[in-house]
Amino acid sequence: QVQLVESGGGLVQPGGSLRLSCAASGTSIFSFYAMGWYRQRPGKQRELVARINSANSRYYTDSVKGRFTISRDNAKNTVYLQMNSLKPEDTALYYCNAVRLSEPSSDYWGQGTQVTVSS
Repeated sequence: QVQLVESGGGLVQPGGSLRLSCAASGTSIFSFYAMGWYRQRPGKQRELVARINSANSRYYTDSVKGRFTISRDNAKNTVYLQMNSLKPEDTALYYCNAVRLSEPSSDYWGQGTQVTVSS
């Protein structure tokens, strides 16, 4: 029902910045979804990086606190992840996720966008 498309990834030097975008389609109630950014490296578990719910309550994993900011623009059906002070360990495939908390079966994922932090 819901399609998610990430963009904004790329190659950046340590200390640099990137802004990831996730555009949602196929829903008229985007504002009701909790949106999250996850990342994954080969052979490692996918981890939650940041999440924002319909009330704009935000969560960040400890490793990105103070560096990353998640935000949403409901008028554009888009969630963003502003990543500053990037470190090599931030290198991963970043995924967008959407969950409507009132519907347990609503769990959607994008295809991912690659972020590589390297000199």
